[in-house]
Amino acid sequence: MSKFLEILGPALGGTAVVLGGAWLSAYHLNAPEPLGPTAQERQEQQAMAAPAPTEGTADPVVLATGQDAAKSPTSAPDGGSFGLGRAATADELAAWDLDVSPDGTGLPVGSGDVETGEMLFSENCAVCHGEFAEGVDNWPKLAGGDDTLADKDPVKTVGSYWPYLSTVWDYVHRSMPFGHAQSLETDDVYAIVAYILYSNYLVEDDFVLSDENFLDVEMPNAAGFFIDDRETSEAHFWEADPCMEACKDSVEITMRARVLDVTPEEEGAESAAPAEDVTMAAAEVADPAPAETTETTAAATVTEPETETAAADPELIAAGERVFKKCKACHQVGDGATNKTGPQLNGVIGRPAGSVEGFSYSSPLQEAGAAGLVWTPEELSAFLAKPRDYMKGTKMSFAGLKKDKDLAAIVAYLQSFPGD
Repeated sequence: MSKFLEILGPALGGTAVVLGGAWLSAYHLNAPEPLGPTAQERQEQQAMAAPAPTEGTADPVVLATGQDAAKSPTSAPDGGSFGLGRAATADELAAWDLDVSPDGTGLPVGSGDVETGEMLFSENCAVCHGEFAEGVDNWPKLAGGDDTLADKDPVKTVGSYWPYLSTVWDYVHRSMPFGHAQSLETDDVYAIVAYILYSNYLVEDDFVLSDENFLDVEMPNAAGFFIDDRETSEAHFWEADPCMEACKDSVEITMRARVLDVTPEEEGAESAAPAEDVTMAAAEVADPAPAETTETTAAATVTEPETETAAADPELIAAGERVFKKCKACHQVGDGATNKTGPQLNGVIGRPAGSVEGFSYSSPLQEAGAAGLVWTPEELSAFLAKPRDYMKGTKMSFAGLKKDKDLAAIVAYLQSFPGD
C-alpha cells in the first residue's frame, strides 16, 4: 500500500500542475474584451471630433426619400443628430423633378418648329428611328400605323397609339437621345416633338410647338384609353348569385363545332358529321357565290378606268403632295429641282431607272436600268411600298408606304411634274 501511495501521489500532483497551467493559458488567451462605448456615445464622439466647416466650404447634401423625407436629413432614428448634411434646396429638388403631366403641369416655357426639329431629329434620332421616324431594323417606329390597332399585329406609334403628347415630350426630354439622355435644350425638345407630329401628319410643315399651344394638339388615340371601371360596371356579373340549375327553359344544339370549322378535323371526322349539318353548311356557302362572282367581275371591269381618272384627280394630287412631305428631305420636284440625297423626280413616271444625269445611283439600280427597268406607275408603286425588298442593295433608307391610297396619291402627284 505504501508503495502504491508513493507512486500515485506524485502522479496526481503532476496532473494538477498541467491542468492548472492549461487553465491559466486559456483564461489569458480568451479573456473577454472590455465593453466599449455605445453607438450613441460613438456618434457623439465623432461629432465632437469632426472639424468645423471652413468659410466658403459647402455642406454635404442629403436627399431623403419616402418616409425619411418627413424627417430632418440630419436626424438620427433615436432623435439624435448625425452631424451630416443639410436639407436640399428648391433648385436641387427641381433638377430631379422632370415629369410633365397630360394637363401641362411641369411643362417648361419654350418653343420649336418642324423645320428645326427635322434637322435635330436627323442628327440625334434618325440612326435608330429613321429619317422619317419609320424605325430602323427593330428600333421603334414613331410614325405610321394608322388604323392598325385592331389588326393581329398592330403598329403602335406616337400617331397611332400614344394618347397624350405630354408623354412624348417627357420621354424625349428625360431619356433621349439614347446614350446622351438630357443633353437636349428645352427648345430642341419642342422642335423634335413638333417633327414627330409632322411625321404623323398631325401638323403642317410650318407648325411651331410651344408651351402655349401644347394642349391644343389632339392625339388621334386619346379616346382609346379610359379608366378601368370593371369593378363597378361589371359588378352585377360577379355579385349576383350564380344560377346552378334550370337556368333556361330549354337547350337546343343549333350548330356543331366541326361545321363551324373551330374544331381540328381528324381522319374520318368528315364522314362522322351529321348529314343535315353538312347540308346546312354547304347551303350557307353556296348561296352567296354567284353574287360574289358578279361583284368581282364588276370591280374588275371598272378598275382600269378608275385608275386613269384618279391620276388626274386634283384631290388625289393634293393628297400626294402631303405624302411627298416624307420624301422632301431627299428629293425635289418642280421648277429648279436638283439632286440632293436622292435624285430630282421631275418626269420620273416613264423614265428609265437610274438615268438622272449627275446622280450617283447604287449598283443594283444602275444594273436594273441597263436591263430595261422603267418607272411605270405600277413599278414605282411596288418600289415605294417596300424599297429594300423590291431592290436589294438600294441606298434608299425609306421603309416604304404601307397604304395603297398613299401609293396612289404619291404616283398621281409625281405624274403632275413632267420632265423637261
